[in-house]
Formats: sequence, C-alpha cells, structure tokens
Amino acid sequence: MTNVIRNLPGDAAAPDFERRAQQCRDRLTGVPGGARSGDAWLFARLVAAREARGELGLLGLSAQALGGLAQRHFAAEAVTALSSPNLPHQAPIVDVTHAAFVASMRDFLIGLAAPEVDAADAQCLAAILAHACLRPDHLWRDLGLAGRDDVTQMLTRFFPEVVARNRDGLRWKKLLARELARATGGVPGPAPGCPGCEDFGFCFPQGH
Repeated sequence: MTNVIRNLPGDAAAPDFERRAQQCRDRLTGVPGGARSGDAWLFARLVAAREARGELGLLGLSAQALGGLAQRHFAAEAVTALSSPNLPHQAPIVDVTHAAFVASMRDFLIGLAAPEVDAADAQCLAAILAHACLRPDHLWRDLGLAGRDDVTQMLTRFFPEVVARNRDGLRWKKLLARELARATGGVPGPAPGCPGCEDFGFCFPQGH
C-alpha cells in the first residue's frame, strides 16, 4: 500500500484535508510516516480519513469496537482519545433498507474472513466496508484510500475469497453487492451508494 490518504470527493481544500488526515494517521500510530504493522497502518488510514472530517461515526463502529481496535493497533494516547464518551461513535442509519443491507453485508464478509487474521479486526473491517457501501463514490475514495489497488490488497489480506470471486474485474462495490445478493438469494444490483457515483452508468448501463 502506498502511504497516502487522498482527498475524498467534494473536498474544497484537498491539500489541507490530506495534511490533516496524515497528521491524524501519524498520531494514531505514534510512528510518523509508518506503523508497527501493516494492519495498524491500514486501520490508521481508515480511521484518519473519517476523523479528519469530523465523521468518525460514519465508520460504523461502536465505541467498544473502536476502543478495541485502538488498543490492538494504535498508540496509547490514541487509545485514550478514541475511548472518549464524547466522541460521535456509530452513526444511526435511519433508512431501514440501508440498515438491513449493512447488517447483511457485515455478516457476509465476516463469514469469509481469512482464518489467519484477527477476528476482531475482521469484524471491524467488515463493518467499515458495509457502511462505506452506503456512500456515493468508488469504494477506495469512500474509505479514504489511495486507489483501487489499496482495496484489492486490503481484501486479499482479510477477505481473500471476495477477491477470488472477482473474475470479471468488477468495481469492488458492485462486486460486493452482487456477491451478497447471490449469498442471500436476492437479485444482484447496485449497493445503496452506487447510484450517486460518477461511474454508475458504466457499472449499471440502462437496458443491461
């Protein structure tokens, strides 16, 4: 993975956002420009991308889950900060259809977790991915990563079966929605956030 968190769509001050996200990432890991492990680096990027925007609740992690993630991977100072009861942890999902999608996607991914990864880490990442599918952009941007390759590496590490199923080179959000539908007996279609993406017409052309 490259050591860059790019701006998310719609950020009018992209360089400033990138600077704040990188500072947040370094604060979380306690190692400027690095981390104790690849997993710590990944989770620091995911958390930093949302915290830098004041959107920590959009990760979809409860206070307990976020605190546990911090204890496993982040510096002691970050553990204290992320365990604060004043933080806006898990944001409520008011749309019942979206809530059902998130719950199903989270459980689906947990069921495909690689046996060698930490189970609690896999549960956190499954929740983060499921909530990211509600947002209207490419998955890598929704997560605050640097590109599609970052998502591929992340999925290969935690959910390799998902990567193995992408024989057609589909966009990851489309692939996740398709595989969830197949697993639950539903009709494959877009994830909740797909219609707002700039490439929605490419992934789901009319008449096909």
